[in-house]
Amino acid sequence: MATPTASSAPLIEKHTIGYVPPEDRHGKVRDLFTLWFGGNIAPLPIVTGALGVQLFHLNLLWGIVAILVGHLVGGVLMALHSAQGPQMGIPQMIQSRAQFGSLGALLVVLIAGVMYIGFFASNIVLAGKSLHGVVDSVPVPVGIVIGAVGSGIIGIIGYRFIHVLNRIGTWVLGIGIVVGFGYIFTHIQTDDFLTRGSFNLSGWLATVSLAALWQIAFAPYVSDYSRYLPADVKVSSTFWTTYLGSALGSSLAFIFGAVAVLATPVGMDTMDAVKLATGSIGPLMLVLFLLSVISHNALNLYGAVLSLITLVQTFAYRWIPTAKSRAVISIIVLLACCFAAVGASKDFIGHFVDMVLVLLVVLVPWTAINLIDFYAIHKGQYDIQSIFQVDGGIYGHYNPQALLAYAIGIAVQIPFMNTPLYVGPVSAHINGADLSWLVGLLVTSPLYFWLANRDTSYRRRMMGGKLASSL
Repeated sequence: MATPTASSAPLIEKHTIGYVPPEDRHGKVRDLFTLWFGGNIAPLPIVTGALGVQLFHLNLLWGIVAILVGHLVGGVLMALHSAQGPQMGIPQMIQSRAQFGSLGALLVVLIAGVMYIGFFASNIVLAGKSLHGVVDSVPVPVGIVIGAVGSGIIGIIGYRFIHVLNRIGTWVLGIGIVVGFGYIFTHIQTDDFLTRGSFNLSGWLATVSLAALWQIAFAPYVSDYSRYLPADVKVSSTFWTTYLGSALGSSLAFIFGAVAVLATPVGMDTMDAVKLATGSIGPLMLVLFLLSVISHNALNLYGAVLSLITLVQTFAYRWIPTAKSRAVISIIVLLACCFAAVGASKDFIGHFVDMVLVLLVVLVPWTAINLIDFYAIHKGQYDIQSIFQVDGGIYGHYNPQALLAYAIGIAVQIPFMNTPLYVGPVSAHINGADLSWLVGLLVTSPLYFWLANRDTSYRRRMMGGKLASSL
């Protein structure tokens, strides 16, 4: 059967967490570049990038180096997840059942859902601030609600509309941020633009970690936006279009934030600094960023809703979620986030950094296990039917090996972590530098590879080759 073109695919997405059959596949691999480039030029990455000079006191040069290193390294992991989409044809979170078991995956799915709800709430705060910056008469809480509703409409319409908006956004925002850079560099308002801050190892590593986490944080849902592509799309093509789009777009946004705060007096809120640094074009930049955050935030709502549907469907296994179900859950999440965001908006940066640093610890072991399982253990060959069975099919309710590797992957990070909740002894010894994410990757990956290979051999013997025939 011929694969439909994007223009013939329905505007309102009908699928939720189910397998996308070949006849419903559509789109071009280049759409992944525009999705991740346009989606990353937004207020939240701008605010995050500014932390390298605001919070960690790096100068411009070392801030840029840290940003680039973090995105280039983290982007590899993110893009490897994206390349799974066309081959699997299912959302990333429900695929985790193949690594952790139908019930074992619940912890990871819950963490992903909470993470994207947190990102959604954070983004609508920035939408509210951006709208208030453009129109002073609009209070921030009202702007928050407007931003949430806009993202909700996009998320409910779904996959195809998200891609369309980001194709447009890539051109508009790409040109806009280049013009913004040009204006700032020709209208610098401070004498210490190049000399404010200095190199310090802990701040540099912290900025690298923030940039790497920004990429890794997409891992639980990045393949959701490639799963509609035809199954014969090359893995390398999916990888490179995703990698280049995400690494380039997010690096530009992070650096823009750092440049804006250095070009303005110390102590300004990042988005206020952007408005001041861009002078006469500031209102236009804020309008572009407002539209961007509304569009980009639809991804967080979409990912959160798919995670929640996966959680519910694990127990209500006879339930077949539809587009209507996705819409209802989207509205519930949207309303809850509006209440939370209005209350947290006054201390947004503090809450956001706290969340990011905690997520760093729990997300890295999952990404290591998923990638090792997909590329080294199963080599992309899974039994899709088993993934949707109530008993987990050949993957069972639990995979003790994955859960053990995951727990150890979290535990080994504790001495190296630096979060508001706890500072590990190693981190304290090296002036607060956070190396936990790197340790988590280096320990979890080989550990899971060893455990999974051991377990596969055992199950092949015990099941008379049943597992081997399904791989």
